[in-house]
Amino acid sequence: MPKIWSETIAAHRDAVRDATLDATAALVAEHGLTGVTMSQIAKSTGIGRATLYRHFPDVEAILRAWHDRQIDDHLRRLLEIRDRTPGPLNRLEAVLTGYATATSHRRAHDPRLNALLHSGEHVAAAHEHLREFVRDLIADAAGTGDVRRDIPPDELATYTLHALSAASTLDTPSAVERLVTLTLSGLRAPA
Repeated sequence: MPKIWSETIAAHRDAVRDATLDATAALVAEHGLTGVTMSQIAKSTGIGRATLYRHFPDVEAILRAWHDRQIDDHLRRLLEIRDRTPGPLNRLEAVLTGYATATSHRRAHDPRLNALLHSGEHVAAAHEHLREFVRDLIADAAGTGDVRRDIPPDELATYTLHALSAASTLDTPSAVERLVTLTLSGLRAPA
């Protein structure tokens, strides 16, 4: 098979997958988890049911794939923030602000959907990756004397992520900013 044909097929497959994920998320937001069928998704996406079933066995599998994509996008944005921010303390603050802002945009789902989306190996691996990422930023800032050294960076990362999870209940950017400021004050090196 010529390379260009392979790339075209892969691009088409990716486009179908993305359209399916987006359509499913919109339908679930409108009708709830139990109010969406594979037939509705196929119709909304503009593909046949047989094609849809070739990619996904059920609605829950589509939602898990959608959530995995969301997690990957959030982690990628945090890496971009880190890479464009100079200085260890500024980098830590920028990443924590980005994380808290993303967390504040999450809204509570119905309990069944929440249980579905927040379980699984990929979610656990993403949380571990995030904790290690924040730990490394904290260790870098501790190396310059800007962050406390009396508590291991691993513990500080866990504390920080738990503290910033409160952003999910905040509705304004100023409230998120205050939370990040408060959290950073707990990380700063004692005078």
